[in-house]
Amino acid sequence: MNSNHLLLEEPIRMASILEPSKPSFFPAMTKIVGTLGPKSRSVEIISDCLKAGMSVARFDFSWGDIEFHQETLENLKTAVKSTRKLCAIMLDTGGPELQVVNKTEHPISLEADTKVILTPDQDKPATSNLLPINYHGLSKAVKKGDTIFIGQYLFTGNETTSVWLEVDEVCSEDVVCLIKNSATLSGTLYTLHVSQIRIDMPTLTDKDKEVISIWGVQNNIDILSLSYTRHAEDIRHARSFLSKLGELNQTQIFAKIENIEGLTHFDEILQEADGIIFSRGNLGIDLPPEKVFLFQKAAVYKCNMMGKPAVVTRVVDSMTDNLRPTRAEATDVANAVLDGSDAILLGAETLRGLYPVETVSTVGKICAEAEKVFNQDLYFKKTVKNVGEPMSHLESIASSAVRAAIKVKASAIICFTSSGRAARLIAKYRPTMPVISVVIPRLKTNQLRWTFSGAFEARQSLIVRGLFPMLADPRHPAESKSGSNESVLKVALDHGKASGVIKPHDRVVVCQKLGDASVVKILELED
Repeated sequence: MNSNHLLLEEPIRMASILEPSKPSFFPAMTKIVGTLGPKSRSVEIISDCLKAGMSVARFDFSWGDIEFHQETLENLKTAVKSTRKLCAIMLDTGGPELQVVNKTEHPISLEADTKVILTPDQDKPATSNLLPINYHGLSKAVKKGDTIFIGQYLFTGNETTSVWLEVDEVCSEDVVCLIKNSATLSGTLYTLHVSQIRIDMPTLTDKDKEVISIWGVQNNIDILSLSYTRHAEDIRHARSFLSKLGELNQTQIFAKIENIEGLTHFDEILQEADGIIFSRGNLGIDLPPEKVFLFQKAAVYKCNMMGKPAVVTRVVDSMTDNLRPTRAEATDVANAVLDGSDAILLGAETLRGLYPVETVSTVGKICAEAEKVFNQDLYFKKTVKNVGEPMSHLESIASSAVRAAIKVKASAIICFTSSGRAARLIAKYRPTMPVISVVIPRLKTNQLRWTFSGAFEARQSLIVRGLFPMLADPRHPAESKSGSNESVLKVALDHGKASGVIKPHDRVVVCQKLGDASVVKILELED
């Protein structure tokens, strides 16, 4: 993969660094995915996270039962109603994740330079010398000298709650390991990761299918995060499964890349997936640390050029226990934005972290500052060049709308869309102003009943950088034909004004279809 550089706008005025950040209805153009869990499942905390900038709620099914997550989701629905902030639902599968099972729940201390046995016999209690695991094939997959990492929410390399093991010998189904660092494992479940070894388990497990069929169908999930995606076939298999589950045929599938195998097949996976999640926690173990940034930059660039959302994880780990991120973490968030990421995914930081609301708020502020110096001009030229000529009709309209908006210094782009594709194409060119995506519902039937589409399309754009959706009233015309007519355009403009994005005398670029023609026009607003 070629790494493509995005340079800062020059010169950055040093004085601007001292200017206070301006409050805004949209905390940042870059979206924030928050994982809801024990520390972030009350209506009050979820409401505060939504106000702070969270636009996608992630439900991680590698732990917790259906009842627990359903209760959390009901609280999310209440919070969405009270805050009037849209939020998409992401179901994150457990996938072929290896886990150590500690039924006693007592902390386990492991001493460096001693040995521990990993056994598939889950009836045995977990001790300092024996750790039961949920996989019978480990002894066949590893050999002497291989590296294994174990930790709650995985090894980060700088903590005493994770352990690094080296395989010493294989005895039947048991694996004897040498402990490389002293650590204390606490909790009921720890993740186990074998570096650069293929685990022969299906990507979409039977447990995942059960969760999707029950919880996913019941709640019309917007996005499926497919853990441990290793091949394009994994995406095709998941899509085939979803297509048989009623409304879930509209659910988008994001491939979670977390090992060498997924990295090797990245290009074909990107073709099939609706978006990519870079799981840097696992990738940072499978890849040498000095290579992780290279993959991130090259892969995010490929996502950008294809107009598919790129989501980056593991950015502010230290905020799990602290009120402020480290300087390196703050810089890491900014660099993810400058690389072109659509969204930042918060895992343990909001799931079990002490400061979920402050974490969302802090990350949003860092994103907003980075967006101010994002080199949009260079990015635009590269994207146009990558598309090549002749451009498709839609691509030409989208790029023209962004170019016009930047030339006239428009405060917003309003795009009318039914599938959401036109709005996503505009967002692909990374305009410096928000894109208000007005989703026009379509009437459809399954021969038994009539329903309006549009809710899925609106919520799914909540993970795309710069896109801010609103669902139009199907009874309103696109534009006013008389003074008394409440048009969708007027409603969109009023929404922009209420949110502080559009002000009197501003210019706004409108992109819509009139009959068979697509039109880009510039509105100059009055008082």
